[in-house]
Amino acid sequence: MNRLTHIAVAATLATASIGASAKNVLVVLSDVATLELRDGKTAPTGFYLNELMQPVKLLLDAGHTLTFAKPQGKAPTMDKGSANKQFFNNDEADLGAHLDLLARLKLTAVEGSPVVSLARVEQLGYAHFDAVYVPGGHAPMQDLLQSPQLGKLLTNFNANGKLTALVCHGPIALLAALPDAAAFSQKLANTGTAKAGHKWIYAGYRMTVFSNTEEELSKGQMGGGAMKFYPQTALEHAGAAYDSNAPWQALVVTDRELITGQNPASALGVGQAMLARLK
Repeated sequence: MNRLTHIAVAATLATASIGASAKNVLVVLSDVATLELRDGKTAPTGFYLNELMQPVKLLLDAGHTLTFAKPQGKAPTMDKGSANKQFFNNDEADLGAHLDLLARLKLTAVEGSPVVSLARVEQLGYAHFDAVYVPGGHAPMQDLLQSPQLGKLLTNFNANGKLTALVCHGPIALLAALPDAAAFSQKLANTGTAKAGHKWIYAGYRMTVFSNTEEELSKGQMGGGAMKFYPQTALEHAGAAYDSNAPWQALVVTDRELITGQNPASALGVGQAMLARLK
């Protein structure tokens, strides 16, 4: 990779040559840096470094153009705990390379971040994009799952069979395509149960997400607080055909236009599956 190019609606790190098969990929991130828990507690959150940057690096190395967007278009926040070599096969150099790429893209910069709003994406036109990718970290549990603008985008992509990829907690964003995503989420938080069934465009799709078992094993990260609900439970109640691997083991599930990955270990596989479909 040898040059950084900023344009009004996209941040693209280009290789020396970009083939005719280059595609436009939209990367959607959360606006939030805090996850609301039960009993008024909160926990810091953001995107997971490897879940964002491993697929991003693969896509950029292949010559594809990336546009980064959030509901409000503000610079995203990285979950500090994710800047750890354990998510990069304990390879310090690989961790450094992905941190360097993140810095070069200036995604988290207070000034000069290329991230745009989902409203701007709609103005540009969904037809401009060939695929959408949503990384994890707990942040999507706070806002993306009930974003009307994201719901509109996902509905368009679903209707047109466009590649839609998400990893770890990212698949919770698929709930945004529910007719009343906010009400569904609120009912699930209040009662532990909610139903959507055939009303959801992804009902019956095979998919994965960070499992309930993994949530239980990692709940110490919540600082003593408890999540309002787990993403596996939410997707199952909405009508997903859920699949999972053993905790922390990679799993990538593909069904029609949808690609989902279970956990941080699945991010690279999701990126590779995207590349295979974008040829």
